[in-house]
Amino acid sequence: MKRLLGALLMTALTMLTPAARAAGPTLVIQADRPGPVIHRNVYGQFAEHLGTGIYEGLWVGPDSKVPNVRGWRQDVVGALRDLKVPLVRWPGGCFADEYHWREGIGPRSRRPVKVNTSWGGVPENNAVGTHEFFDLVEQIGAEAYVNGNLGTGSAQEMAEWLEYMTAEGNSSLAQLRRRNGRDKPFRVHYFAVGNESWGCGGNMRPEFYADQFRQVATFLKTPAHNRPVIIASGGTGLQTAWTEVLSQGVPGVDAISHHAYTLPTGQWDKKGAAVGFPESEWIATLGQVQQIDEMIRRNVAVLDRNDPSRKIGFYFDEWGSWYDPEPGSNPGFLVQRNTLRDALLAALHFHVFHAHAERVKMSNVAQMVNVLQAMILTTKDRLVLTPTYHAFKLYTPFQDATSLPATIENNPVYQVGTVQMPGLSATAARGKDGKLYVGLVNANANQPAELTVRVGTGSPQAARGQLLTAGAMDAQNELGKPPQVVPQAFEARAAEGRLTLKLPARSVLVVALEG
Repeated sequence: MKRLLGALLMTALTMLTPAARAAGPTLVIQADRPGPVIHRNVYGQFAEHLGTGIYEGLWVGPDSKVPNVRGWRQDVVGALRDLKVPLVRWPGGCFADEYHWREGIGPRSRRPVKVNTSWGGVPENNAVGTHEFFDLVEQIGAEAYVNGNLGTGSAQEMAEWLEYMTAEGNSSLAQLRRRNGRDKPFRVHYFAVGNESWGCGGNMRPEFYADQFRQVATFLKTPAHNRPVIIASGGTGLQTAWTEVLSQGVPGVDAISHHAYTLPTGQWDKKGAAVGFPESEWIATLGQVQQIDEMIRRNVAVLDRNDPSRKIGFYFDEWGSWYDPEPGSNPGFLVQRNTLRDALLAALHFHVFHAHAERVKMSNVAQMVNVLQAMILTTKDRLVLTPTYHAFKLYTPFQDATSLPATIENNPVYQVGTVQMPGLSATAARGKDGKLYVGLVNANANQPAELTVRVGTGSPQAARGQLLTAGAMDAQNELGKPPQVVPQAFEARAAEGRLTLKLPARSVLVVALEG
């Protein structure tokens, strides 16, 4: 993986002359060349029945002493609402292809208790089902992304689930929904046919899955005004075969999903530690985002050839860091610490997704609470906001903003051992409020950077926003301790006709430009 990263970057790095490398970096924004809108759902979230990601982390039940609204924790829901979470994907993940929706409706005391064979072999009491999920997204103010069960389910099961959720008349399923407490239909924004069908969702070949999708999609019927975007399960990593097959006239495909996780070592059996890691794993982790860009480029090239009218979206609906599990935890719960490294990793992903905004109109970080690269970590009655949470919050102005071309001239090279990557990364957009926003990352773990900003041929007069950094690569926010990674106010003013932004080592900066 590291060799591939080096190959992708060496061409761009070697093109810089010694004189250019010595010159200071300059961010050039072309504000007169607006690009596609950055869809707010690029900042989507993912909540799977996995560990304490839902139970305890989000759901405590209506009888809990933890303050809640109909079972959902008030503190966590409030934090997610403050984050402006636009979309939540549920119930999985691998769990989705063993989930049968009828087991999650009706009185909770009568719902069957199953075994979560995907994650830890623990009991699944189905306390959180369809009605509870929609209550959660409505409390947050988010859209709903429901993942259907293709692995152990059927076309009939998925078709009936959609009818149960969206039917307006007096069909038996609509009446059943009403008896279970919901008169009006749920608004289903997205519906996926299976998950990771190349792996835990059935170990299928793309051609076999495409035939399965054709059959299922034929029967996914809803009222026209409540028709979800239908998502096909796509590939992973640098694969393009799934996109190739699914974009060649398979009816019903509105979007294709893609998954990729970031492992410091690139090895599944020994991924790397979440804390106490060396700088070589810092750069190995952050540098892999260049591969995310390559994954999207390769698949978008396939889509541009097979779908020139750009009707099919490319959704990165699982991404994030994946480290060795926290010592002493259930390895099936995917518990890991969240540090400053994760904040930079998230911001670098955002920059890539923004660059491909024409096709990438959704992504879902894995996951929302207590699992993998979580926004929030909880105990029974307390929570902590992670560095990743703060990174997401810094970038909220980019939701539904209009992307603008932004390049860094004389970008410094960051190198550790034989691994190299661009030291600085930038994105720019015109927000819905009319302001020009810039997101910046200084990936260098040791060296600060100064960046001159130019908009067209002129210089802005000031920049105001927030900075995220800390004194150590693995700085984190822990329960019961003062947080180490929190946003700081940032302001800079032009001097002698130039606006210069000073970025500390290992930092994320989001500012609005003025003048």
